Amino acid sequence: MTLFGEVRKASSLLAVSSLEERREALVSISKLLEEEKDRIKAENDKDLENAEKEGISSSILHRLVFSPDKLKSVEKGYRDLCSLPDPIGKIREKRELDPGFILEKKTFPIGVIGMIFEARPDALLQIAGLSLLSGNGLILKGGKEAANTNRILVDIIKKATASCSFSSSWILGIESREDVQVLLSADKYVDLLIPRGSNKFVRYCMDNTRIPVMGHSDGKCHTFIDTSADFEKAVKICVDAKVQYSAACNATETFLVHKDILPSFLPLLEKAFVENGVKIHADEESMRYLKTAIPMECGDEDNEYLDKECNIMAVEDVKKAVEHINAHGSHHTDAIITENNDNASYFVSFTDSADVFVNCSTRFADGYRFGLGAEVGISTSKLHARGPVGLDGLMTTKWILRGNGETVAEYSGTNGKEFHHKELI
Repeated sequence: MTLFGEVRKASSLLAVSSLEERREALVSISKLLEEEKDRIKAENDKDLENAEKEGISSSILHRLVFSPDKLKSVEKGYRDLCSLPDPIGKIREKRELDPGFILEKKTFPIGVIGMIFEARPDALLQIAGLSLLSGNGLILKGGKEAANTNRILVDIIKKATASCSFSSSWILGIESREDVQVLLSADKYVDLLIPRGSNKFVRYCMDNTRIPVMGHSDGKCHTFIDTSADFEKAVKICVDAKVQYSAACNATETFLVHKDILPSFLPLLEKAFVENGVKIHADEESMRYLKTAIPMECGDEDNEYLDKECNIMAVEDVKKAVEHINAHGSHHTDAIITENNDNASYFVSFTDSADVFVNCSTRFADGYRFGLGAEVGISTSKLHARGPVGLDGLMTTKWILRGNGETVAEYSGTNGKEFHHKELI
């Protein structure tokens, strides 16, 4: 726990550091990543070779690759973060209880974030950038498949921030399975735990820690094609939602199609999917209009394929679509394609998901695309943060009351003073 204590100490210094210093630290990390890109590639190649030997699934392999494009994306993300205002010290509420007796609600860093995430080296860098700018210490446990890549990335971050006032101890990488158990029991040092992985693993974390847990497990996303949908627009959106990055948690897994447009729309959608190598599982009603699909089996409606594979199911109307999504979805991201404003409004109001979209791809559910700079993940919780978790999601608040000798006794009883509660913002 000594190392965890060092993260806690460094996080208290990071929380009061200047925005300028935190921005300079992000720039230093970005520069060093570029300088060390050959070493990073060599370590990533080791992870990819080991993963292939172990027969890791194609979806995980896809996430594991830390390509030059991903590095450029991270560097751009850091530049974007540097352009954002300081999340620390924002005044959320301010009121005057009495003349000169001022109450403020201000934002402050949560403290130390414990992050357990899958085999995505670029996710490590996104998380680190957000934690740094938001003033939070960070303890990272990445997937074993990316151990070599994660190790060098953490080393680079430490080296780039070694001369900062808060020291390089603000970030710590842990690697072993035993370390996870230590992290789960570190409620004295860790303020928030964000696990990213299977539903079973996230549930295990929740059941075996006293640390507050935020995050999501599955990404069982849906797209509903309504009877009024523009077919050309709908096919384009559906292909993007399934094909653009099939291994992502915001890729659509089940397409719900209004029963009245099955004969006219499904052949168009099937043609586009076949051209893009998508395997289709379909319910009995949809199978009548599809040539290449295979029948859905019991339980397929709950699958998260994370590959070029999907379900197509017929539904009676928007209400039945919402009922299906709320019953079988993971409350992550769901979309409707429609030209009917009433149906769009109904879908937005009654779909119980963190992200609800109208006439666009579910793949837009991302902190970078939302303009948050990056994200530590998608939260399906209804408490604290929901949806893509960026800087605001890593902040908490303090109530600050500044007075001049006021006492509660003065405001108690029939002869006490009365507050005038003047809102200042």
